[in-house]
Amino acid sequence: MAGAAKRLCIGVVAPLTGRLAPLGEPLSFAVRSSARRMARLHNGGRAYDVRIRVRDSRSLPEGARRAVRDLAADERANIVLTMAGTQVLPAAADACEELGVPCVSTTFPWQAYGYARGGDPLRAFRWTYHFAWGLDDIAGVFADMWERLGAPRTVGCLWNESLQGQLLRHERFGFAPAALARGHTLVDPGGYREPATDFGPHLARLREQDAEILTSAATAADLALFLRQARSAGPVPRLVTCSRWLTYPHTHTARAPEVHEELAGARVATLVYWSPKHPYRSSLDGTTCAELAQAYQEETGQLWLQPLGLAHALLEVARHALSVAADPTDRAAVARALAKTRTDTVAGTLDWTRGPTPNVALLPLAGGQWQPGPSGPRLTLVTNDRVPAVPLTGDLTPAH
Repeated sequence: MAGAAKRLCIGVVAPLTGRLAPLGEPLSFAVRSSARRMARLHNGGRAYDVRIRVRDSRSLPEGARRAVRDLAADERANIVLTMAGTQVLPAAADACEELGVPCVSTTFPWQAYGYARGGDPLRAFRWTYHFAWGLDDIAGVFADMWERLGAPRTVGCLWNESLQGQLLRHERFGFAPAALARGHTLVDPGGYREPATDFGPHLARLREQDAEILTSAATAADLALFLRQARSAGPVPRLVTCSRWLTYPHTHTARAPEVHEELAGARVATLVYWSPKHPYRSSLDGTTCAELAQAYQEETGQLWLQPLGLAHALLEVARHALSVAADPTDRAAVARALAKTRTDTVAGTLDWTRGPTPNVALLPLAGGQWQPGPSGPRLTLVTNDRVPAVPLTGDLTPAH
């Protein structure tokens, strides 16, 4: 039994297949590249062998729940890590909460994380922890970019009718109140169902209100449809700020050539939570952000994606919690360690002791813009008001 006590398991729920698979690639790479360094850790003078086991969520909520159950029962996971999916991630976290398994997740706003798990963004959990940014933080960094064109602005809102759009509009926790507090006027013509088929009524309303700026959380395909219809009726918005899927290159998340063609010249601006220019290092081996991005590109042949840094940080947090827990083989002790965690990672310093809730650590945001490059769209860092240590790599350029 003494030998068994020295073995630990880190479970990973990743979207290896299905529509979220492009976001599973960075997590899979982080697991592969960190496996050797994660294979052994020390806690209180004792050495533990660590194995990492991955289960595919198949980009579905039920797939995520099944993956957690498998990891908890079959692999006896001491901690579970997951990322990606506004429905899939909460399903994995809820399953961990129900089974009493410590969980760390990332990649979407903390209000959505709490709201999707019972309707209260400030709800406290015992077993599950998250690190990200808030909808108010997105509004702040988008307003920084709007104001490069002069302030205040009239901004059109292209938000869907599902949970994503409902939260953006939320009068207390949403994007809208934070943007309004900066003095901007928001024009919201109402939600739309994804995938969209016609934005004619939305365009008419935005033109009536002279909204030169558009803000959205649309998919690449829906945003391309909006811009195509806008172009046929007159000028497109001078500036488009878009979160969610447009934090990744449209060439990576949308396969349709007409989508690429439409978005190529749109110069969509977005939030930046990690990049090769961020000045952080891995706590595992000192790898810099630039080195991590280069290693990913060399192994996969793909451009780096923002979730890469967060995926790597998930493993760093797991190692930290298991290293400092009173007993890393006791799931409750690991959960208590997470609640007290403040640790440096390749994504920056993550601190669960400061809030905004007991289960959330905040990441600051920079502003970026997709600008044409020799190998396709290139994410240029254009505002760093909240992370001045991140160097700017270009200027914000309106579409016209």
